[in-house]
Amino acid sequence: MMGLAIGDVVLANRTVLAPMSGISDLPFRRIAARFGAGLVVSEMVASDRLVAREVEAQLKADGAGLGVHAVQLAGCRAGDLAEAARMAEAAGAHIVDINMGCPAKRVVGGWAGSALMRDVAHAASLVAATVAAVRVPVTVKMRLGYDRATRNAPELARLCEDAGATLITVHGRTRCQRYTGMADWHEVARTRAATALPLVVNGDIDGVATARRALAACGADAVMVGRASLGAPWLAGVIGAALAGTAPPVVPHTAAEVGALALEHLEALVEHAGPERGLLLARKHVAAYADRVEAPGALRRAALTAKGVREARAATSALFAAADATRLAA
Repeated sequence: MMGLAIGDVVLANRTVLAPMSGISDLPFRRIAARFGAGLVVSEMVASDRLVAREVEAQLKADGAGLGVHAVQLAGCRAGDLAEAARMAEAAGAHIVDINMGCPAKRVVGGWAGSALMRDVAHAASLVAATVAAVRVPVTVKMRLGYDRATRNAPELARLCEDAGATLITVHGRTRCQRYTGMADWHEVARTRAATALPLVVNGDIDGVATARRALAACGADAVMVGRASLGAPWLAGVIGAALAGTAPPVVPHTAAEVGALALEHLEALVEHAGPERGLLLARKHVAAYADRVEAPGALRRAALTAKGVREARAATSALFAAADATRLAA
């Protein structure tokens, strides 16, 4: 299984790192890309906040150092989405993705994210406005539907295709399921039958075996790896290489190697977002890296509560130095 074309952008393989709020920061994406992910997507960026040039939105949309840069935008107003897409393109984005799948209450309450699946005509008009605003490919990420009674992803995918979208991603849950239960890959097959666009399946893909099963279940062209990659930014690259039949990336196998990656990530976040914000963002990642090794609880707490960069660096180094270097968590 070779690469995937999204408009005129050709990916090295068919595995995508998902846009995950609070996780898919720029350093995380850079590391995942280095390990061979076919595509990495920014965490969700509120279109109105990017248009207002808010610093946090700009940080989320940054793609410096990436070979292929994809920005995911959220919003419910055509003007904001179109302008944010223009800004992302001007800043170097090669792909703009529109979020129609986020289940978070604050996003849905603003009639963005998966709330757009309750008005597919309006959702398609947002795609059309965004396509008209930029030259780069526009993609759409959605869920099966808003709830079990309205699993309308096939209808929305057709409308998005007509509006000029170049690829569709479907998470195999409804909005009301959020992240509970199991993703229904077989249900995604209905969207496969409804559109000729490249299709990416998302939800519960945590390794090569589940990636193969998901593809077989729905006939998608690629897989998107989400929460399973937290603490394992190499996962998308491992899956991508397996699906392509190419040599796998060299991944961390000892606590020392995982620790080196955790420190690299921490340092990069501090540089990217500043000391205060960077340390806050790093905590979730350091905790996830620590979960990969036999790490002492007291040292783990010290690393996650450090108040300054020097303290965090020292505590993180001590944490992984003390970990059992021969026993990585499964």
